[in-house]
Amino acid sequence: MNQSTITKAAEIVKQNAIQGGEFNGQICVLSLIDEVGYPTASVITPSKADGIYQLMLCTMRSGNMAKRAANCNRASVCFSSTEYCINLVGDIEVITDADVKRDVWYDGLSYHFTGADDPDYCVLRFTTKRYKLFVSDEDVAGVV
Repeated sequence: MNQSTITKAAEIVKQNAIQGGEFNGQICVLSLIDEVGYPTASVITPSKADGIYQLMLCTMRSGNMAKRAANCNRASVCFSSTEYCINLVGDIEVITDADVKRDVWYDGLSYHFTGADDPDYCVLRFTTKRYKLFVSDEDVAGVV
């Protein structure tokens, strides 16, 4: 395991999460299994990140992402550019806890929800189980 590559990947993931409540076009691709067993990919903004180990993503409780996450907890997240490719595979869960929802809320969500207490607003918590990282010409795979 190359700790330097993991550290660089963690910094990239953190930079792609909402920083100080500001949305600056940060996105990742979240892949979930749909209701008939096929993988689906959606672009989403990570609201909070603990390096490569855990991500918080905000979505609609009534929407497909939350329904798919509730139905099958296996997921994958990818951050990609011409300089890196960070693939994370793990488990995802739907969180409706009010404290968690308030903790990851950012102003851009007000386009979709009335506030952090909106009953249709939920958080998807992704926890990495394994990873494949290509950062700074280094290729590293591992298990958390």
